[in-house]
Amino acid sequence: MSLKPNDTNQVLIFDTTLRDGEQSPGCSMTTQEKLSMAHALEELGVDILEAGFAMASEGDFAAIATITQAIRAPRITSLARARREDIEMAARALEHADRARIHVFLASSDLHLEYKLKIGREQALQQTAESVRLARTLADDVEFSPEDATRSDRDFLVEMVRVAVEAGATTINMPDTVGYTTPEEYAAMFREVRQRVPDIDARGIILSSHCHDDLGLAVANSLAAVQAGARQVECTINGIGERAGNAALEEIAAALFVRADYYGISTGIDLKKLYPTSQMLSQLITFGPSPNKAIVGANAFAHESGIHQHGMLANPLCYEIMTPESVGAASTHLVLGKHSGRAALRHRLEQLGYTLSREELQHTYYRFVALADRKKNIYDQDLVGLLSQQIRDRKPLSYAEVD
Repeated sequence: MSLKPNDTNQVLIFDTTLRDGEQSPGCSMTTQEKLSMAHALEELGVDILEAGFAMASEGDFAAIATITQAIRAPRITSLARARREDIEMAARALEHADRARIHVFLASSDLHLEYKLKIGREQALQQTAESVRLARTLADDVEFSPEDATRSDRDFLVEMVRVAVEAGATTINMPDTVGYTTPEEYAAMFREVRQRVPDIDARGIILSSHCHDDLGLAVANSLAAVQAGARQVECTINGIGERAGNAALEEIAAALFVRADYYGISTGIDLKKLYPTSQMLSQLITFGPSPNKAIVGANAFAHESGIHQHGMLANPLCYEIMTPESVGAASTHLVLGKHSGRAALRHRLEQLGYTLSREELQHTYYRFVALADRKKNIYDQDLVGLLSQQIRDRKPLSYAEVD
């Protein structure tokens, strides 16, 4: 049986970090590394785990087979082209999975059909029907993706989806393969396909989004699809993936949580494991998220502006819409630099054990700003060095200093 959300207000998280994510330069993982990541994704609470592309290489086949024997909570899937050999290879790789899904894809845009596959529309429809029917003989759960859906002729896309549904597909994924669409367009496509293929709702078929970030719209497009009825979102940790990457799992999960008042949609993701899972992936591949990356970047909960720091000290809600602890990050970080104000400087000095009068703080602040104009990184020892000997002598000794 296909995997269903617990209710219409839940969206399934389909993680493709180990397949689409791993395909991007610098993200290759060994079988053992993929297994370690799979355990982390299981703990995170993903519903479907795309473990690889069985036909791609012996390593991918081995990784999928290894993961199916160790991971039990998520449904495990392998990607397969609409070819008999791919589908049969995927089925063999998934042989030991408690719950398996074969994910079949075939291009639907005329551009891909003509230049990549060199076939016509009728042949594409025939291959869709044959491949999905074959996959259903090997797995109860079959996902079909019309590749490059957002650049496909809409009438033909609808016909391809209809053919896949009639052949037995249990999930229909309509990917924005090249990051081309906009939220309004993507949502309209989902609404139109649902309306024109009534069997989708009648048969309880899950609609899925898969968005790339070439225009920086992957997460926005994914959320728009959810609003239009998609109940599965395909995404990756840290947004890794082909070219500019995929929709970032952590951003989607956090957006649905923080803006539950707007979306009214939940996931099974344990948000407190988002940051640790992101850090683990960064250790396995050759790079981590950029500092300004939402949710998991080093600066996601860091504040340097004096106005922001003052507001944070008064009430964190002034500038943080979620706590760092809610996504598994350590704590808010007030970064001292040339934009910082007196409130942040006083706060850090008090943490270091120094209480200053208003006049002392004012003199110290002038010295601090002058230093920050010359030095990009201000360390605790720099702050202590700004203090007069009289202030330093007032600091109570700690037990460690007495010893």
